[in-house]
Amino acid sequence: MRYQNVRLQAFGYELPPNVLSSSDIENRLADVYQRLKLPQGRLELMSGIRQRHLWDRGTKPSDAAAMAGEKAISAAGIPAAELDCLIFTSVSRDMMEPATASFVHHRLGLPERCLVFDISNACLGFLDGMLFLANMIELGQVNNGLLVAGETAEGLIESTINSILADKTLTRKSIKSSFASLTIGSGAVALIMAHENYSTAGQKFVGGAFRANTAHSDLCQGGQGEDPHTQASATLMSTDSEELLVRGIETAQATWHDFLAELDWQPPEIEVLFCHQVGQAHARLLFEKLQLDLAKNFETLAFLGNTGSVSAPITMAMGIEQNIFSRGQKAAMLGIGSGINCLMLGIEW
Repeated sequence: MRYQNVRLQAFGYELPPNVLSSSDIENRLADVYQRLKLPQGRLELMSGIRQRHLWDRGTKPSDAAAMAGEKAISAAGIPAAELDCLIFTSVSRDMMEPATASFVHHRLGLPERCLVFDISNACLGFLDGMLFLANMIELGQVNNGLLVAGETAEGLIESTINSILADKTLTRKSIKSSFASLTIGSGAVALIMAHENYSTAGQKFVGGAFRANTAHSDLCQGGQGEDPHTQASATLMSTDSEELLVRGIETAQATWHDFLAELDWQPPEIEVLFCHQVGQAHARLLFEKLQLDLAKNFETLAFLGNTGSVSAPITMAMGIEQNIFSRGQKAAMLGIGSGINCLMLGIEW
């Protein structure tokens, strides 16, 4: 996957107004912690996540995505009426049908001659969207396009806490499958990409590489259903975090070799890395196995948590905002999602 004519025009992002700390979650689970003799502070210690952000009640994924989209349009200096494509990429969505992109399109007042659709691929949705949009731009099918993601973690966190409290059979071992659900946070991000002839931006989208390791698609599964412990409709996720870590890093190692070969890059050339953020143990092991300098990893994990498809792009948006990625440098976006799927993208400024 190589591109010659695609530029990143502008990012926009929105942080939810409400902060939920890891200690707040543990306070709600105090009875369970006491029964299982779990030490306070375990959640932050194991994950590296101090807090996550949550939306006000009633905020939909399309609402969040549109807020970020408005900021990206404003920053890009491209009128909404001139956007050729809109892709919504979140795990969270308003409903099964129609596409959540339809609601974002209407709210942003985008033109009728605008291609509108959703992409869903767990935490890799936004990076996949970058590939799809880049392909259309490179082929001359569109001049530009807008990618949006709005993750809403509120339902998953609340359902997980209620399920843990209601399950009197939990053990120190069985509670582990719910742990990852308590690291999730909400957020929204958007990106306008454009053909170089239409763009004033200097960030060049170079290309990337991808791998699928779907023999392990059972390691992280979630969705809507009835919680057997509360008999209520709930959003729940079950994750074998330890095995997912091993298999995810295994997939990332193979993808990294493909990525370097495809772009003809050497690791020392890459100045900064923006990763999908799951936990501090994941980051340490990933960089160890890829033989990368952990100091090059720009992180937002401690105060955002795992924001799903928003994670890597919002981290990059914040890094650009803080001037840690500058002209003449190369950067890589490293994404690993349940499935297992891995996607790595290269950016030059």
